[in-house]
Amino acid sequence: MPHIKLQEGLPGIRGLLVYSPETAKPMGVLAQILLRDDHTLTRAEREMIGAYVSSENDCHYCQHCHGSTAAQLLGGSKGDYTLIDRIKYDFESAPISEKMKALLAIAGKVQKGGKNVTTADVERARHQGATDKEIHDTVLISASFCMFNRYVDGLGTWQPRDGEMYLEIGKQTAAQGYVNRDLSKPLASIATK
Repeated sequence: MPHIKLQEGLPGIRGLLVYSPETAKPMGVLAQILLRDDHTLTRAEREMIGAYVSSENDCHYCQHCHGSTAAQLLGGSKGDYTLIDRIKYDFESAPISEKMKALLAIAGKVQKGGKNVTTADVERARHQGATDKEIHDTVLISASFCMFNRYVDGLGTWQPRDGEMYLEIGKQTAAQGYVNRDLSKPLASIATK
């Protein structure tokens, strides 16, 4: 049960964004810039960072939404979803690039606290080909997801366990991004439940 009165049928951050449109707009713009704009990291890779940080923060809603979005951006196969699960549980053994492993290590350090990132972590990423912009954005994505996760969990939002709902959110977000979408309508897979 949410700690504040939210529109029924809207899970996680969706209910909060509809509740507070004045803060929803800049949060959506930030997510759009970090996760969707042109970048040397793919959209899927940036969503992987968000899903990983959210799993480390134990935010059920965000890790499944962004994990599903990453999997959809990779192609949406069962194997893509399996890859995201492997990244969340042990990215060092997942079949991803060494550069992504180094960036996820940085993201994990930021999740614990920004001062945990060391020069050695940054040098590892650089050695694997990460640019300063990629390192910068990894830190900012991780820090932003800590805020998003605490927003979702701190207000006790409804976080369904329906995997189909997260599949639908992933498809929608992969196709539409984070701005100019109507979040006030319940998703089809949960509207009938």
